[in-house]
Amino acid sequence: MIQKFDQNDRRILKFPAVHPCESISPATLLESLITLSQIISTFQFKFFATQKRNIRETLRQISILSIFFEEIKDHDRNISNSIALCLSELHITFQKIQFLLQDCSCEGARTLILMKSHFIATQFRTLIRVIATALDVLPLNSIGVSCEIKELFEMLSKQARKAKMEPDPEDENTMKRVIIVLNQFENKFEPDPFMIRKILAHLEIKSWAECHREIKFLDDQIRVEYLNGDEREIPLLSNLIGLLCYCRGTLFEDCDFRVVDQSDGRNSNLEVLSCLNPEDFRCPISLELMTDPVTVSTGQTYDRVSIQKWLKSGNLICPKTGEKLKSLEMVPNTNLKKLIHQFCSEYGVSLAKSRTKNRDISRTILPGSPANAEAVKFLSQFLTLSLGYGTDRQKKKAAYEIRLLAKSNLFNRSCLIESGSIIPLLELITSSDPEMQENTISALLKLSKQPRGQKEIIKNGGLNMILMALKNGITLESRQIAAATVFYLSSVHEHRKMIGENGETIPALLQVIKEGTPCGKRNSVVAIFALLFYHRNRDRAIAAGAVPILLNLSESTDRVELKTDTLAVLSTLADSVDGSTEILQASGLPLVLRLLKCIETRAGKEYCVSILHSLCLNRGPDVVSVLAKDVSLMSVLYSLLTEGTSHAGRKSRSLIKILQKFSETTSSRLIREIEMATEQPKPATEEAKMDLFEDDDEFEEFEIDQEWDDKEEGKDVTQQWEDDWDDDDVNDDFSLQLRRELESNPEKSEVKST
Repeated sequence: MIQKFDQNDRRILKFPAVHPCESISPATLLESLITLSQIISTFQFKFFATQKRNIRETLRQISILSIFFEEIKDHDRNISNSIALCLSELHITFQKIQFLLQDCSCEGARTLILMKSHFIATQFRTLIRVIATALDVLPLNSIGVSCEIKELFEMLSKQARKAKMEPDPEDENTMKRVIIVLNQFENKFEPDPFMIRKILAHLEIKSWAECHREIKFLDDQIRVEYLNGDEREIPLLSNLIGLLCYCRGTLFEDCDFRVVDQSDGRNSNLEVLSCLNPEDFRCPISLELMTDPVTVSTGQTYDRVSIQKWLKSGNLICPKTGEKLKSLEMVPNTNLKKLIHQFCSEYGVSLAKSRTKNRDISRTILPGSPANAEAVKFLSQFLTLSLGYGTDRQKKKAAYEIRLLAKSNLFNRSCLIESGSIIPLLELITSSDPEMQENTISALLKLSKQPRGQKEIIKNGGLNMILMALKNGITLESRQIAAATVFYLSSVHEHRKMIGENGETIPALLQVIKEGTPCGKRNSVVAIFALLFYHRNRDRAIAAGAVPILLNLSESTDRVELKTDTLAVLSTLADSVDGSTEILQASGLPLVLRLLKCIETRAGKEYCVSILHSLCLNRGPDVVSVLAKDVSLMSVLYSLLTEGTSHAGRKSRSLIKILQKFSETTSSRLIREIEMATEQPKPATEEAKMDLFEDDDEFEEFEIDQEWDDKEEGKDVTQQWEDDWDDDDVNDDFSLQLRRELESNPEKSEVKST
């Protein structure tokens, strides 16, 4: 039996050919060789932009060998061991030739294959030499084939030995042109469009879609290189991406606005997210699980080793935001460190094994290469001018190009913001063209992930424009993207206040929850949660009818991550008496109990416990008497007490004591005290709280939580939670981020320290 190799994860220009099994029969080996030669022969019908002469010669030799193999199969049934050994060597070589031809004909790889012309020609030459060597040692006289076949075989053997297999002269000339253009970019000269068009003509890249396909392929290769810890090819790949992005944005007038929707897989990440995602514990610089997370002056968190290496190399800016560091002080993030270790313990993740030796530049402010940096700057200026002074079609295309460019990495966003693209984008939000509006809002969403982008949007009056699109967007998609933009803008305390004061914002977000797709619903849910960090927005959300809508969503959705995020928002609203009252009036108590027992995520269970705890504190006997009758509740609480986070453990322990105290006593005095504490629409009295909490530590925790809510000042609570692989949705593991904020919130820590 022939060993198979899974080609799905093979890196380009890597040929992992496998040897035939030792026990394979010569007849089976010969049959497999015939099959391989037939597969290789089909490549004559595929398009090759480069290496045409070498490919043509290789296919010719394989077709002749195919005839030879068929002759052996028909006339010689007793294949000797020496012949089988030669066939085995040819089998390995044929696999490598198949891999090489696949790479040369791969869609999107034309530019990279061109720049690898010498390497690929060497590969062809080496493989043909191996074939020549195998044919030389093949005992031809012991094989019963016709004289004509023997003559053909001998001729092929001589030709294989003499084959030059050099790069095509036109390929070399085009490669030199690419190098000249990249050098011009690097030296800050905008290249001659005529020379670039000659490059594209040779590669037969004739349309915007083909150029986009090249960019996407190269971008995927960069990620593969980082995944494998190999950064040698990154500068070349980045250079080519910069060149092709410039070509796509400036040289092609038409574009296919449907390409991204077909190729981006926008919902793919949402499907595979879990409550605890190790990617959220990785350092933005190294992509390794952080063993010693520290926070710098911009509020971003990095692994200590990575940020120290960054600073020692002379970089005095924040890698993620690009802001200048006000000080080099690094504050240990102990809460996050505990979460990481808890995650590793619970899920069997080894911190040592998870460490790699790479860093993903898409998550830093640095460009991939100097030529890439200048190409993106030239392109950003061109697109900004097109937005301001182009025709309607040019403006539409420019907005779409910005949407694509800003999706790739932080450096591109920084260039677009620097070029002044935000102001003309804001002016186009009110466009009556649905595609124009959608592309514009999507572009602003990408730019709003940068702190400077947020400032530019707010400074230029963009908040009202985005809120207008949230309420009155032409399409549902536009409104859903606007909801995601609201989420990112809400990462700053002052913005949360401004957004909440617009009385139509929260109702518009709730409307998207009612009408939107699962991704759109989630965009709105997380946007509402971000707004709730400003205390007064909680009352506005309750008044807008958020509680029944969120309860209905948590019951109806089959997406676990959306259900978990919805429970997180309900947990925040339940902190107030009004929120607890709304939950009870909407029959939310039985639903929360059901979700506590059936929801798959631990975070979801913890939010359910938090809701029940708040209901007990705010509504007393109305809730405690119901919970006390649920015999299965205690086992769930004890489970969270031992397996949940420290925050969930405290809530569970407090709730257990409340229920135990209620069950143990039958005296009317305690019942009257609870009724007196909860009959007014305000938080329970201090005496009632002391009754419900036996030890001072738990009572102190409740007071801290209340003070945190009341003293909320201008702190940036949320982070830049984003996944550059996604398009217009907040598709990161928001449940984990909520949990992290609840345990490591700077506002809360400040209150505790006082």
